[in-house]
Amino acid sequence: MEEKKLDTNSIIGFILIFGILLYMLYTNQPSPEEIEAKKQAEIEQKAVEKQPKANQETLVTTPEDFSPDLVNDSIQLEQIKTKLGAFAYATSIATESDKETVVTTELLTLKFTNKGGFLSEVKLNEFVNHDSIPIYIIKDGNSVFNINFGTTDNRILNTQDLFFQPIVTNNGDNTVVSMRLKVSELQFLEYRYEVKPNDYMIDFTIRSQGLDNLINGAYPINLDWQLKSKRQSKSISYENRYTRLTYEYEGGKIDKLKQIGDDEEVEKDLSWLSYRQHFFSNILVPEKPISSATLISNDLVENEDIDTLFTKQYASKFALNFSGGQINDNFGLYYGPTDSKVLKQYNKNLEESIPFGWGIFGWINKALFIPLFSWLSSFLPYGIAIIVMTIMVKIVLSFVQYKQFLSQAKMKILKPELEAIREKYKDNKLKAQQETMALQNKAGASPLSGCLPGLMQIPVFYALFMFFPTAFDLRQKSFLWADDLSSYDAIANLPFNIPFYGDHVSLFPILAAIAIFFYMKMTTGQQMASQAPPQEGMPDMTKMMKYMIYFSPILMLFFFNNYASGLSLYYFVSNLISIGIMLVIKNYIINEDKVLAKIEVSKSKPKKQNKFQRKMQEMMEQAEKQKQLQNKKKN
Repeated sequence: MEEKKLDTNSIIGFILIFGILLYMLYTNQPSPEEIEAKKQAEIEQKAVEKQPKANQETLVTTPEDFSPDLVNDSIQLEQIKTKLGAFAYATSIATESDKETVVTTELLTLKFTNKGGFLSEVKLNEFVNHDSIPIYIIKDGNSVFNINFGTTDNRILNTQDLFFQPIVTNNGDNTVVSMRLKVSELQFLEYRYEVKPNDYMIDFTIRSQGLDNLINGAYPINLDWQLKSKRQSKSISYENRYTRLTYEYEGGKIDKLKQIGDDEEVEKDLSWLSYRQHFFSNILVPEKPISSATLISNDLVENEDIDTLFTKQYASKFALNFSGGQINDNFGLYYGPTDSKVLKQYNKNLEESIPFGWGIFGWINKALFIPLFSWLSSFLPYGIAIIVMTIMVKIVLSFVQYKQFLSQAKMKILKPELEAIREKYKDNKLKAQQETMALQNKAGASPLSGCLPGLMQIPVFYALFMFFPTAFDLRQKSFLWADDLSSYDAIANLPFNIPFYGDHVSLFPILAAIAIFFYMKMTTGQQMASQAPPQEGMPDMTKMMKYMIYFSPILMLFFFNNYASGLSLYYFVSNLISIGIMLVIKNYIINEDKVLAKIEVSKSKPKKQNKFQRKMQEMMEQAEKQKQLQNKKKN
């Protein structure tokens, strides 16, 4: 009998069949959406399993299932009742699904929609955006406010799909809007809004009445609050940089989600959370801290060169209080400017949602620059107020500049002697360092004495860097050719986009860059004059200083082209004043002959070393002895 063997064609066939099977398995695997739907179904099934066995079918509703337009059809009405159970009553009395209740105050125009019972539109009456269009924090479906809950007859409902009945009353000068999701006239879930005149904060209550036998407490009663922040400023990239989800938690800690990209965090004991849109904010303030919440921020600006309507999308999810079979939660809803003066009035620490800077930088802004600028701008035009504040800051810091220049002058005078020491001990670096330190100590001159005053200016520099982009008072205030000191001052629009620069030319950054160039030319020239030649193996600081003369202005030109013109105005004026102060110090205050005479007198006197100098001296002496011993051993 002939033995059967697998030929080449058979092997290839099996391989092809195996490949086809693998492909079919790969293409038929569930999508992420299907996986997520399966997870949700499992959660709902677990909630059902906790209920009596009489009715095991969970009914999840969708918006098209219960449109009030179907109520007139008796068959459709029965279907709605099947889907909604006791909550079908709310749909049966909702004759106008798109009806909105409008409340207007001096500050806000609010629209409450019947479907979902929440705010469908929030307009700030006193403000317009860069195109002179009114500021809308909520409009055209950019906000979601939904409570997801289970019922005792195994339904999963979403309030955003159900219909509330509005009741408007007055409480003194306040307007009360009650939106009720009714099961009967005496049983309902209520959103109660109390709108006050001349106030950006709305008192908001979520409560239930008579629903203890209808709401399933075994299923989480979650609030989902979302917002897509609408673009309001001229520069998308600049506005997006200061648009962030900020929150206070654990009794006073302040934190933020990522500035760029997507982020998600779970935080506990939230005192408030802010959807900040640079100069405008939507803040939720619970009466009692939220025990735990999931916070999400998604960056919607994928390409800053392309015009866009939205900057970021925020979402917060947390469980509502459910006690004694009832829901009862109180909140404050803030819709208004991100203005520290306004936010401070609520005594909730809400002003900390503004990025003043961390640590000492924020303290300088809150304790000094914010009150100072507020006072100056109360009687001066805003551009003049910036100039006056700059002058005041520079006068206060002028002693620092004097100390720097004096130190450089001393080092310049000592330079010939320092070079002589290095030449004399060129074969003994440790001895050269010892003699250099001894000479500087006797003369009262040290490179560090010139660096330390410069370091003292850094906190002020950074504090002001954070102050100008967040100063609400500068928004849409003009000065000279700048029509908005909180945005860039374009004098020309380019037909193309330059990477890292933009599609426009701002004038104040150009002026600031020129002023920085001349200031660095003066200061760096003085430093190079006092700089000793580099030792072997050490970097040439003189060359680095020369590069910085040109690098710093270029950095200023590119980095600040899209920044607030108020900040560029400050740097321009600040460097002009610094140049003036240096010329006065150099020509009228510091006399190098007198400085030299003082150095000679100081050198002739015995100089007592401090602990640090003594320690350094001892370390150098020990190093010198070790080197000598090593040389003896070699010889």
